[in-house]
Amino acid sequence: MKSIRHAIAAAALALFAAPAFPQALPNLALARLGYTVRKRTVNPQGELKQKIDANDQALAEATQKGQIGEVRRLIAKGMALLNGNDWTGALDFANSLALRSDHTFVDSSRPYTVRIEQIYSPAIDLPASLRAKVSLEKPRTPPNGRGGNGAAAQPPEFVKDLGTHDEVSRDLRESPYLMHLDLANVPDGNYQIRAEVFDGERSLGSCSLRIVAEKGLDASLQRLETEAALAPESVKADVAYPLDYVRKVNLGLIDRGAFDVAKEIATAEETLSAAQGGKDPFAGRTGDFKRHYYLKDAGEIMPYRLYIPPSYNGSRAYPMVLALHGLGGTEDGFFGPNYRALDEAEKRGYILVAPLGYRIDGGYGGRGAVHTRSQQFSEQDVMEVLRLVRERYKIDDNRIYLLGHSMGAIGTWLLGPKYPNIWAVLAPISGAGDPASVEKTRDIPEIVVHGDADNVVPVNSSRVMVAAMKKLGVEVKYIEVPGGSHGDVAAPNMSAIFDFFDAHRKGVKSTASAR
Repeated sequence: MKSIRHAIAAAALALFAAPAFPQALPNLALARLGYTVRKRTVNPQGELKQKIDANDQALAEATQKGQIGEVRRLIAKGMALLNGNDWTGALDFANSLALRSDHTFVDSSRPYTVRIEQIYSPAIDLPASLRAKVSLEKPRTPPNGRGGNGAAAQPPEFVKDLGTHDEVSRDLRESPYLMHLDLANVPDGNYQIRAEVFDGERSLGSCSLRIVAEKGLDASLQRLETEAALAPESVKADVAYPLDYVRKVNLGLIDRGAFDVAKEIATAEETLSAAQGGKDPFAGRTGDFKRHYYLKDAGEIMPYRLYIPPSYNGSRAYPMVLALHGLGGTEDGFFGPNYRALDEAEKRGYILVAPLGYRIDGGYGGRGAVHTRSQQFSEQDVMEVLRLVRERYKIDDNRIYLLGHSMGAIGTWLLGPKYPNIWAVLAPISGAGDPASVEKTRDIPEIVVHGDADNVVPVNSSRVMVAAMKKLGVEVKYIEVPGGSHGDVAAPNMSAIFDFFDAHRKGVKSTASAR
C-alpha cells in the first residue's frame, strides 16, 4: 500500500536524521484532570478558595489565549497551593524546567545529547549563572507513579554520575543548555536521566527524561526499516509499527509510555518471518494478540488489541464487545485486571476488541460540529477498527456491544447516538453525556455503572443520563455503587455487564429486568 510506504519513509527520516524536535511533556489533559480531582478532594475554603479562584481565572485566560506554558505553570501553582505550599520563586523555577532530546530510544554505544530547557519564564531573580548535576537513575515504579497494589511510588535507584556542568544559563528558554552524555557500558534497559539545577549551593529543582538504552538499537531500527519496505501488504503495518511509534516519540507527538522497543521489533520480525511465501500469519489465529493498520487521514499506524475465542473457526457468527479506554489509557486497558473484560470474554465466548482511539486523550469525537483534529482521528480510529474486525471475522451484527470507562464512557455516549444502528447495548462506566442525545438511542438498551464517591466524574453525570432514559422509556439497568470511586467500580461489575450483554441482541425485546 502506497500510504504505508510513505509512513515507513517518514519514519526513517525521523529516526535517523536527528532533527531537534522537543520530546512530549507530561500529558496536559492528565495534568488538568489531576488538578480538578485535587480541588474536589481538598474542597478549599476561605482564603485558600480565593487564591484558587484567582488562579483558575488566570488559567482560563491562558487557555483561551493558547499560552500552554503558562497553563502548565498555573496548574503547578494551583497544585502547590492545594498541597499547603507557598508559590515561591524557587518553586516557580523548578516547575519551569524540562529535560529534552531528539530521541528517547537510545543507542547506548553512541554519545547521547540532551538539553535543559524551560517551558515558561519563572518569576525569580538569579544573580549568577547556574550549575547542573546530571545522573542516570533506574525507576523503581511504573510511569504512573504508583507501585503494585496501589503502594506509594519508591524513589529511583542511582546508577551513574553523568557529570556536573557549570555556566548554565539563567534563561533556559532563550539559551537551552546542551549536554553530551556517555552511556557506554550501561546495561540495556529503562532509565531516567535527572538534571538538578543549583544556584550556588541552593537547589532550584530538577527535571528528568525517561529513556530506553539499548546497544545497537540504531542498527536494529535500520534493519527493520529495510524489512518493512519489502513486507507483504497484508502485514506491512504490523511490521512497520515500531518504526512509526519511535518516529512519533522523536517528533514529540506522543510520550514514550510503556513501549518496549526491543520486544516490539522482535514481534515485527516474527510476523514478517511467518508471512514468508505469501502466508497470512494471522489466519486462524485465536487468543489475545495485537494488529495494526494505517490510518490514512492521520498518516500514522494505529494499534488495536483483540481476543478471538479458541472455538472460533469462521463457521458461525460471534458476539463482539468494542471497549474504549479512559484518559491516559491505551488499547491494553480493558485486557488487564482492573477491568476483567478479558476474563468475561474468555468465559462466554465473545470477541473483545480495543482500539487506541488515536491518542491516550483522543476523546472519541466531539459534540456537534466542533471537532479537534485529535477528536476527529480518535473517532475514525474506533470506527475503522470496527470495520476491519467485521471484515476479517464473522461477527453477529445483532450482537455488537459498546463498552467504555471514564473518557471511554463519554465516548460511548458520543458514538452511541452517532451510529445508533450498530449497537445492541451501550455500557458506560463512570462517564458523562448529553441528556439530549438519548432521543437518538432510545431503542438501545443500556447498562450504566457509577460510584457515588467518584471525585473525577461526579455521579450526577450518570444520574441525569439515566433519568433522561427513563423519561423516554429506554430499557436501562443502573448500578450505583455506594462508596465507589472512579476506578474501582468496573471490575466488580464486569460480570453483570456481560450478563446484560448475554440477555440483549439488537431488535429483540429482552426479558431481563431493568432498574
